[in-house]
Amino acid sequence: MTRVAASALEALGEVPDGATVMIGGFGPAGQPVELVEALLAHGATGLVVVSNNAGNGDDALARLVRDGRVRRIVCSFPRQVDSWHFDAAYRAGRIELELVPQGNLAERIRAAGAGIGAFFTPTGYGTPLAEGKETRVLDGVPMVLETPIRADVALVKAHRADAAGNLVYRRTARNFGPVMATAARRTVAQVREVVPAGALDPEAVVTPGIYVEAVVALDGGTAIAGVGA
Repeated sequence: MTRVAASALEALGEVPDGATVMIGGFGPAGQPVELVEALLAHGATGLVVVSNNAGNGDDALARLVRDGRVRRIVCSFPRQVDSWHFDAAYRAGRIELELVPQGNLAERIRAAGAGIGAFFTPTGYGTPLAEGKETRVLDGVPMVLETPIRADVALVKAHRADAAGNLVYRRTARNFGPVMATAARRTVAQVREVVPAGALDPEAVVTPGIYVEAVVALDGGTAIAGVGA
């Protein structure tokens, strides 16, 4: 059963030290900012973070890195013009980096949710990213073997949820959210609005509620009367 929580911290629940946490979003587009703020307040450390980037400016993800709460990050774009907290931590040897091409990142996460043991891709072949990995030539194309990425917790941002945890996303804000929701033991979603079960068009649902442990209405949104706290 999906919980409708009263706050981001309540929705987040327990996150153990050393947990692997997936964070959706292309930067602000679809990033569950309030849930990451809750992760900061929670206090868990030694985290492995899976995200498209390593934080921008002084946003919540960047502050997780700044505060030494992340021991390893798996991402596609660790260094941008305002990624100074990651840059400083990496140069000082305080954080490990696994650099993954964006398409490979999405597919490795999807593979975890789909039960795919591994897959071959030409992306990264012949580069340092393929070092130590199995390679083959398939149909005349050199390829490298990539393995799934799983997580203990996925933090995603959707547009609307119903009381059963079904999620609808808004345009590009869906990005990594749907695949991350299937690849984690627990998925927590922040939304603008929670509506009664059955109120969403089934054809519009992207993430079925079976994958979602908790939802919370944030960003000025509202929960339905009589649902949650």
